[in-house]
Amino acid sequence: MNSNWAADNLQAIRTLMERSAIYRRALAPVMTFTGLVGILAALIGAWLNIVKVPAFTKYWMGVSLLAIAGDYVLVRRQALKESEPFWSPPTRRVTQALLPALFVGMIVGVVFIRWVDNPEGTVLLPTIWMLLYGCALHAAGFFMPRGIRLFAWLFLVVGAGIFLGLQVTHYAPRMNFGHVLMGFFFGGVQLAYGIYLYFTEQRKNEA
Repeated sequence: MNSNWAADNLQAIRTLMERSAIYRRALAPVMTFTGLVGILAALIGAWLNIVKVPAFTKYWMGVSLLAIAGDYVLVRRQALKESEPFWSPPTRRVTQALLPALFVGMIVGVVFIRWVDNPEGTVLLPTIWMLLYGCALHAAGFFMPRGIRLFAWLFLVVGAGIFLGLQVTHYAPRMNFGHVLMGFFFGGVQLAYGIYLYFTEQRKNEA
C-alpha cells in the first residue's frame, strides 16, 4: 500500500511539474476575471455605501464566492480546451492547498458578522483577508510557476504593513476605505497580474 501511495504521489508531482505552463495560461484569465470582479464590486459597494461591518462582510463574502465560482468555470474551460479532465490530480492538489487559508478567511468573516461592531472592522477585515489570501496563493504556488509565490508575498507584506500601521498610528480612515482596499488589491492588483501573465505568455508563444 505504501509503495502504491508513493508512486501515485510521485506521478501527481511529475504531472504538476509538466503542466506548469498550462497553469500559467489558466492563471491569466482567472486573475483577470477576479480582478475585474473586485474592481466592480468595490465601486458598487462604495456607491451603495455598504459600510456597516456585518453588511460589508456579507457583501464581500458573497463577491468572493462569485469570483471563485467564475474562476473554476474558467479552469474547466481551459481543461476542455486542453482535452483534460476538469477534476484532475493537479486541480485537486491546488484546491487542497488553497482550502485551509480560505476556510480560515470564511471563519473570520463569520466572526466579524456576528461579533464585531467597531467601524474600523471594515478596514481591518480586508487586511486579514489579504494575509490569508497571500498564504493560500503561496501554498498553491508550490504546484504552479514561481511567480505566483512572489505575487503571494506582495499580499503578505503589504497586508501586514497596513495591518500593523493601522494599529501603531491609530489612524481612522474613511468608512469607505475598506472598499478601496478590496478594490485595489483584490481588484486592480490581480487585474494587473492577469494582464502581465497574458502578455508574457503571448510573447513566449510567439518566440
